[in-house]
Amino acid sequence: MANQVNVFAQNQPGRLERLTEVLLEEGINIRAITISGADEYGVIKLLVDDPRKAFEALQREGFSAFMKEVIALVMDDQPGGLHRICRVLGESGVNVEDAYGFVFQDRKTAILVVEVENVSAAGEILGSKGLEFLSDDELYSL
Repeated sequence: MANQVNVFAQNQPGRLERLTEVLLEEGINIRAITISGADEYGVIKLLVDDPRKAFEALQREGFSAFMKEVIALVMDDQPGGLHRICRVLGESGVNVEDAYGFVFQDRKTAILVVEVENVSAAGEILGSKGLEFLSDDELYSL
């Protein structure tokens, strides 16, 4: 399964700029990003081409970063594509803790990145239902 880098950061001007500067200096490409803020702090979730290198660079620069294992699913970019995955998860009793998606116009497909409590068990369930995953290499090279 793949890893994303999660960063707990103060919600203040310039903090995101510094984070992206660290990644730029390391030559790390951001493939997807989500930012959730609450009052003084927020969580930045990054899907990058080299999560280990990003994690180490951010920690070295004083960011509170950690790696989180995620599942990256391929879905059709059409009505019902997301519903198919949600139905499998719901019927199997797998709770989605967090998720985000993005679309590839050239492939007419979308990628759904999900966080669940037990990645291995969820991966087995989703695979047994015929859902397609992206390997780490495929995901990081997007």
